[in-house]
Amino acid sequence: MSNLEVIELPVLEPEAVPCCPPLTTAPLSEEDSVKMAATFKALSDPVRLRLFSRIASHEGGEACVCDIQDVGVSQPTVSHHLKKLREAGLLTSERRGTWVYYRVAPSVLAAMAAMLTAASS
Repeated sequence: MSNLEVIELPVLEPEAVPCCPPLTTAPLSEEDSVKMAATFKALSDPVRLRLFSRIASHEGGEACVCDIQDVGVSQPTVSHHLKKLREAGLLTSERRGTWVYYRVAPSVLAAMAAMLTAASS
């Protein structure tokens, strides 16, 4: 019998760093508007939004493509949409054997919310 003890360490999420100031505090620069438009464009497709939601709400914060692909389109179309979400920086992925697991990119939801938050009075 081993005397080793397994200790679980907490996972630290990076602090949300929005790309842009909240919309209500200052006008967006051209560069910031291009960044945010790409983010929102990636989420503007209903299938992509459903896939993103399924991943974000999945137990443990990650989902195997095998668990989320039933969104009413073919598997190649699901792969295309997941690629678009990855390219926009919204998802990260990791191959494990034959399956790919997706998770929402660290702090992306907080950063998007911060940009859309109204300024405090």
